[in-house]
Amino acid sequence: MIDIGIADLCVRHDGGDQALADVTLYIPAGQFCAVLGASGAGKSTLLRAVAGLVTPSEGRILFNGTPLSHAQHRRIGLIPQDFALSGRASVARNMMAVADIGLARSFAGLYPHADRARAAHLLAGLALDETHLVRRADSLSGGQQQRVAIARALLHRPAVILADEPVASLDPATGEATLALIRDEARGLGATLLCSLHQPELARRFADRIIMLDAGRVIFDGTPAMLDGIGIPPRIRAVAR
Repeated sequence: MIDIGIADLCVRHDGGDQALADVTLYIPAGQFCAVLGASGAGKSTLLRAVAGLVTPSEGRILFNGTPLSHAQHRRIGLIPQDFALSGRASVARNMMAVADIGLARSFAGLYPHADRARAAHLLAGLALDETHLVRRADSLSGGQQQRVAIARALLHRPAVILADEPVASLDPATGEATLALIRDEARGLGATLLCSLHQPELARRFADRIIMLDAGRVIFDGTPAMLDGIGIPPRIRAVAR
């Protein structure tokens, strides 16, 4: 199990604009922490910084009290907002890209049986049957591609799951079922889950804790019940419509 410590985190874009300002958070191992905020609030930047894809201008990010190591990086399951799929490759090859089986075996489609079985299991939980494994990623709809990206991130049982708006391309019913699957997989693995969302109602229903960002700063950090007590700021509430 891995906890995440974020201390005085600042991120500035190349032009000097500040994407994150003085963000300090501690996310215990196994917690489901939802991040809310309007577009441009810094949600994606926060997740990308935790994933090691953005270099902080100031501050530190620690995993179990130490900087991100190669071994810890391999235990992160990232669900990117843009899916990051290879369109010409099959769903199976896209999913197995995170497997340590070597290029030759990957190109030949020689995937371990256990990995292929888990891939089929995860896809089934996301309402995609096993036949989708042989389809090209670019033949899928946006919502189907998003679910493939989710299944890929969960394939090798990560200790940390970073989900950047994982239900944005899904209809409400599918989005709810998908978020439930991500939550249940995280609980089963004992994984720490940091998930950005545009839907306050989903954050209230599924998360253990809610963080709200506005202009790169934390403006709320508490439980869903605490949020009910103060209400959603109009800037953030408007996003859910």
